[in-house]
Formats: sequence, C-alpha cells, structure tokens
Amino acid sequence: MASQRALVLAAPLCVAGYGVVRFLGAQDGRYGPGLDWQAAHLLGLAGMVLFVPVVLGLGQCLRRGPVRALTVTATVVGLLATMVQFGADIAWGALASDPADLRTLAAEFAAVPGVEPAFHTVGPRLFPLGLVVLLTLLAGARRMPWWSPVAVLAGILVPAVDPDLLPVAGLLMAVALAPTATWPEPRFARSALVWSP
Repeated sequence: MASQRALVLAAPLCVAGYGVVRFLGAQDGRYGPGLDWQAAHLLGLAGMVLFVPVVLGLGQCLRRGPVRALTVTATVVGLLATMVQFGADIAWGALASDPADLRTLAAEFAAVPGVEPAFHTVGPRLFPLGLVVLLTLLAGARRMPWWSPVAVLAGILVPAVDPDLLPVAGLLMAVALAPTATWPEPRFARSALVWSP
C-alpha cells in the first residue's frame, strides 16, 4: 500500500501532468491521436485510480453515517465514471488514424443511450463535487483547514474558464490535500484498505 504522503501528492500531480501533456500536445495544432494523446490520458487515468484510496481514507476520518456514506460513494462513482471516460479515450486513440476518425469513434460511443450522462456530463462531475463536500465535512470536523475545500472548488472552476489551466487545477488539489501529510500514517493507510460506510 502506497503511503499517505505519496498518494496525496501523486494523485493530483497526475491530474496536473495530464493537463501539461495535453497543453503541450496541442501546441502543434494537432492533438490526438498519437503519443501525446495517449500519454496525457494515461496520466489522467492513473490520477483517478490513485484518488480512490485517498477518498476512502478521507472518508474513514469522518464519523459514520448516511452523509459520509453518500458523499464517499458519490465521489468514488465519479472517479469510476472518469476512469471509463479516460479508458475509452485511450481505446479510441489507439484505434483512430487521424483526429476526424477519433472524433467519429468518440461520437459513436457517446451516442449509445446513457453513455453521455454516465461518462461525460454527469458521472465524472461527481468526483470533484464529492471531493469538495468531503473536505468541507472534514473542515467542519476540524480535521482540515477551511481553505482546503475552497482550493478544490477553485480547481474545478479554473479549467471551466480555460481547459489549458488543467495543470493549475491539479496543483490546487495537491494544495488542498497537503494538510493530510501531517496525519498519522498508519491510520490513513489502513482506512483506505478497510472501508466501511
């Protein structure tokens, strides 16, 4: 099991890395399919995978109850939806021969009933919104500073203004989670493995 300090740093830095590679790959006016597309999406996928134990660990630091269970569940569902989205993009990137082909494959997938809300418009948004709520609950319990959920909220809004600012979003998430580095290591690591709602 990766240590708490490694997880809370690696997960958001993978998100930042996704943004950096995406930005650099688009500088030649042709982003995807190709190595830059695959590298960016693999980093994004890794970030979502690493966030799962982080979210579970954060949840275990709250008092049991329906609010905790609902918040953690919704956040993890958002992570899983985002993983599917990244996985699909990686698959289309491997199959497509050019950007037009990539767009066609993505559009065909999105046209499947239920796919658009589940993996594009609704599902993935549960992760950042759930993380804001989770950190707000922890701040209310005096386990996190008040500015942690504010930093995550800013990280959600920044790429909505300009997708090229995705690296900033990842860094804001890292800042928001930084206070957990002072928590007792065994408790956090164990909580990510033994989740109970």
